[in-house]
Amino acid sequence: MKNAYWKNIFINWGKEESEIVTIIKKIPIFANLKNKELQEVSKLLHDRVYKPEEYVFKRHAPGEGMFIIHSGIVNIIVGEASGNSQVLAELSNGDFFGEMALMEDEVRSAAALAKDHSRLLGFFRSDLETLIEINPSLGNKILQNLSKVVCTRLRKTNELLMENQLNMKKNHE
Repeated sequence: MKNAYWKNIFINWGKEESEIVTIIKKIPIFANLKNKELQEVSKLLHDRVYKPEEYVFKRHAPGEGMFIIHSGIVNIIVGEASGNSQVLAELSNGDFFGEMALMEDEVRSAAALAKDHSRLLGFFRSDLETLIEINPSLGNKILQNLSKVVCTRLRKTNELLMENQLNMKKNHE
């Protein structure tokens, strides 16, 4: 019955949370939020679909917000303009990227490229700013979590740089 007039209105009957809330509550930026707060955030998310080999954003594009991978695979790439491209990360379901754009009005330092059909949830700086005005307590929780995520990623980058320096030093000895 492909063209039925009635949709199954009971499909989510008994589910306490939406599919989107189930996904975002696992994202560190939304950690420790109450279910009602997660529902409020979920209403601000933008559902986007990308085809294989389609850019989510390119390097040096304006940073407008972060993305959460609902389904699919996205590669984070640097060096594509110089012809010396390198995949920094291959991300999939439940991963997120681009979160620095929530905190600063800068251009992207890398590109994001869908590797297959991908459904992403966008959370943009303008939505976060609106949320902070409407619900400062919730906005503050998200900003605190966001700063923890950025600090963790910076710490990991520092560790990788130190490892790289040690390896280079060993190779030159």
